[in-house]
Amino acid sequence: MDRHVYEGLVERLEAQAENNPASFQTRVLLISVAAYAALFLVLAALAAFIYIAFDWARSGHRASMFTIAIFGLTLVPVFLTVLRMFFMRLPVPEGRRITREEAPQLFEVLDKMRRKLKGPPIHHVLVDERFNAAVAQLPRWGFFGGHTNYLMLGLPYMLGVPASEMLATVAHEYGHLSNSHGKLGAWVYRQRRTFGALHEQVDDSRDSSWAHAFLAASLDRFMPYYYAYTFALSRQNEYIADQAATRLVGAQANASGLVRDILLGRWFDESFWQGIYSQARTAPRPAVAPYASMRTAFKAAYPEWATAERLTQAWREKSGWHDTHPALRDRVEATGQSPQLPAPVDMTAAEALLGAGMAKRLIQEFDQAWWDAEKKEWESRHRHAVRSRQRLQELSAGQMQALPLHDLQELALLKAEFESRQAAKPVLEHLLEQPGGPFPKAAYSYGRILLDEKNDRGLDYLVTAAQHDQRLMESAAQAGYDYLRERSGEARARDWWEKLVPQEVEHA
Repeated sequence: MDRHVYEGLVERLEAQAENNPASFQTRVLLISVAAYAALFLVLAALAAFIYIAFDWARSGHRASMFTIAIFGLTLVPVFLTVLRMFFMRLPVPEGRRITREEAPQLFEVLDKMRRKLKGPPIHHVLVDERFNAAVAQLPRWGFFGGHTNYLMLGLPYMLGVPASEMLATVAHEYGHLSNSHGKLGAWVYRQRRTFGALHEQVDDSRDSSWAHAFLAASLDRFMPYYYAYTFALSRQNEYIADQAATRLVGAQANASGLVRDILLGRWFDESFWQGIYSQARTAPRPAVAPYASMRTAFKAAYPEWATAERLTQAWREKSGWHDTHPALRDRVEATGQSPQLPAPVDMTAAEALLGAGMAKRLIQEFDQAWWDAEKKEWESRHRHAVRSRQRLQELSAGQMQALPLHDLQELALLKAEFESRQAAKPVLEHLLEQPGGPFPKAAYSYGRILLDEKNDRGLDYLVTAAQHDQRLMESAAQAGYDYLRERSGEARARDWWEKLVPQEVEHA
């Protein structure tokens, strides 16, 4: 379904949900039940056709062997694929499992949360590497069986937020599993995730057989309508889940956590790891391990990420049609709070809920696992940096005007990588004026510089880079998307992305 068609459908359905909530909830229930019914009908029809084929064979029908061959080759694989879908196991969340004995304070707090919100038990608590906290509920066998509930706590997240804000995030996610927004809302929330995960698995296996391709194509047509109809109810449930978080920790702590999640989370994704990996330019191994440095880094960078400018930018963003979570402004205002920068953290959730000893052990485990995975790549980056700096010195020793075009481009790119983009700017400008182009890598770098200067001409250079080097297409599209999203909003940013990235490339 075309994005604009989907967004128009969601907008209409949200209006219907607001004007007549009871009627709309009935429609959502019917379409959810219809999804099950359709699969059962397909399964029953296939079984009936297969039975008829074998019944003809037993009756000695002249064309029985031919019929069995046709039906066997065409219907049995589809039948087995649909049947397997009903019992398909969804992937279990990954992470380091922690037990009640290892973190008694955390489990005591979770027990209190469960009693207050009257929700189901949390069967497994996992710690992973994300800046987030989330709850996942997995059916044991596809659509059937009881559910297993997982709580995922990101170690970076616990090292960056206070306990109250982390619990607000957990309570929000846990609220979807409880009856805080009614049995229908909780059921639709589970089925939306289950159908989405099953669709993803079927889509991943579409090339394995024609039966998988047929089922995947059928789901491709159905799922956008299913997502659209369940979107409005899911969006309403996000606000109700936020109310569950407010009941648990209070409106002020919940609102502060929502703001910190956005501001610190973006800084973490954009700057923290970039700073860690930049050490490979000068050192054969990091001076400080990443997880061991996170708490200090978050605190030291407070003036960088907790700014009025960043908050204003995040506050201007509008709720979209592809994420059921409302925008920051809508969520904070729903708590009755005004936009405020969160205070620095004195005691992190890791220290308060895991205890100093357990937090230290997890940090050591995660740092060791990170280094084991990154060691070879780090050492390769370091060797590249040493050779590149030597080459940069050689090229910088001569006159820029005397360099051949390929050396001129190499000089510009090395300056951008090892000095700064501004240091590379005059070299890039000189190169891009020369005959013999286009120079897509140079155009990409120069476009990024112009965007840093808030100059829209940078978008033209990104287009040039993407058109002449397929490998730069998604990087150029992402750079322009981020720039336009900040300057002009989500709609124009999406239009830019779709014009630059062909549909078949985007979904490859």
